[in-house]
Amino acid sequence: MRTYRINKPKIVVIGGGTGLPVILRGLKNQGADITAIVTVADDGGSSGSLRETIKIAPPGDLRNVLVSLSEMPKLYEDLFQYRFKKEDDFLANHSVGNLIIAALTEMRGSMYEAVQLLGKIMQVDGNIYPVSEKSLTLHAEFDDGTVISGESKIAKHRGSIEKVYVSNAYDDEQPNAARKVVQAILDADMIVLGPGSLFTSILPNLMVKEVGEALNNTKAEIVYICNIMTQKGETEHFSDANHVQVLHKHLGNKFIDTVIVNIQKVPENYIDNEKYDEYLVQVTHDFNALRAEECRVISADLLKLEKASVFHDSDKVVSELFTLLYDRKKK
Repeated sequence: MRTYRINKPKIVVIGGGTGLPVILRGLKNQGADITAIVTVADDGGSSGSLRETIKIAPPGDLRNVLVSLSEMPKLYEDLFQYRFKKEDDFLANHSVGNLIIAALTEMRGSMYEAVQLLGKIMQVDGNIYPVSEKSLTLHAEFDDGTVISGESKIAKHRGSIEKVYVSNAYDDEQPNAARKVVQAILDADMIVLGPGSLFTSILPNLMVKEVGEALNNTKAEIVYICNIMTQKGETEHFSDANHVQVLHKHLGNKFIDTVIVNIQKVPENYIDNEKYDEYLVQVTHDFNALRAEECRVISADLLKLEKASVFHDSDKVVSELFTLLYDRKKK
């Protein structure tokens, strides 16, 4: 059931991958004015193939966000998300939604315009913006001095990442934020980062210079939802504080106001390690180090167990977000 509020809080959610849609689904029916800012640095799978073939920004993360905020009937949603079988020759592993976004991008000459049009067609309740109107390439510098370019290649290096940065994929210009992205951040009541892959889903957005500057300048409450599990090739052996330290290091400022962490233990041997081989162990807690990063810490049971994997319970997370908004309004 949709909850209506007279004064809708403006909530901006930044990220990509599978984590962003989880939070957006929880927010959708809570009477918030939602804006999703989505990474365009993916270069794997169907998205990677399309971006190389027709030189467009990768559509996959945008597709999932469109579905998460859509009011379409379930059948239409299933069709949009349908992925062709691997034996289907040149259509192999492409999703219908990715192909539709690619077609509209060619028709309109802009991925940004394609997403805005699809938002109307799919009855999206909120705003969805790619972080940049051009395809981005993610670069990672490791502690051994190695530099790896391409999101899909970074985790495979299995080293310790020192920093990441982005460049335009098809020209030498400095990456710019898409229209309305910076203003959405500056106008927000709350900005939510995560959950999602730290180096390959969240930071690619923040490494667009205008976005990083806006986050350092906004008066909004900035909330980081820490991952439940560490991730192979990215955050091995990380505590919750290590995640925040990396974010602060990249923007050169302790910009995160509140960190939300799950403290419920994942049952032993619950995760299907063959299917979800990127997950390693549960993120450890270091509350003293988090306080040293000048963050408010909210710790709670936020765990959802499903299909031999672990997720954030979106309803519980959203409840914490709205409690924060309420407390902020009282001050």
